[in-house]
Amino acid sequence: MPLDLSRIKALCFDVDGTLSDTDNLYAGKVSRFLPRFLFKDPDHSARRFVMWVEAPGNAILSLADTLGIDDEMVVLIEWLSRHSKRSSREFLLVPGVDEMLKQLHGRYPMAVVSARDEKGTMAFLERFDLVKYFDAIITGLSAKHTKPYPDPVLLAAKIMSVAPDSCLMVGDTTVDVRAGKSAGAQVVGVLCGFGEEAELIKMGADLILPSTPKLIDVLK
Repeated sequence: MPLDLSRIKALCFDVDGTLSDTDNLYAGKVSRFLPRFLFKDPDHSARRFVMWVEAPGNAILSLADTLGIDDEMVVLIEWLSRHSKRSSREFLLVPGVDEMLKQLHGRYPMAVVSARDEKGTMAFLERFDLVKYFDAIITGLSAKHTKPYPDPVLLAAKIMSVAPDSCLMVGDTTVDVRAGKSAGAQVVGVLCGFGEEAELIKMGADLILPSTPKLIDVLK
């Protein structure tokens, strides 16, 4: 169903694959080694592979969501979040995200809703000076349970002083869609990360966009 723009009072953004981009140079190198007779779109497959390597927590949650073993995998992700060390890799930004956030800032309260650990989330946001745009930063251990449970979205809504069903969750995986929908929010699925259009629609995404910055065209 189409978005009900009149309901949207606040925005929630996932990080990996939504705000944070993959290493396209590395993906290009991987693509050259993928046999064309096995991969219809080797560039796309290489990009997804690199994203899984760079964000294993998101990869595990996506796989768990597909296999229906959320509870077990959430326990694992929460353990990894507590014991993980700061990543030394260079963060990348989805092109256009900074300008989008700048334009939306002040029009809507905004939150980060990520399954990533706090250290990694803050390192990414600080690297690109994005902290100033967000009223709430929800990470993997902020709520009782992480995505795909609704807890992080509900917590973000509470901090932003809006009703959960007034939030718009923006993410690239079925995990994001499930978290948003189970919290009562509307959901935009973006195709610049892990997710495929068909699976995001099947899980209940209200709108699909090719990339996160296209949201500005919807909300203008």
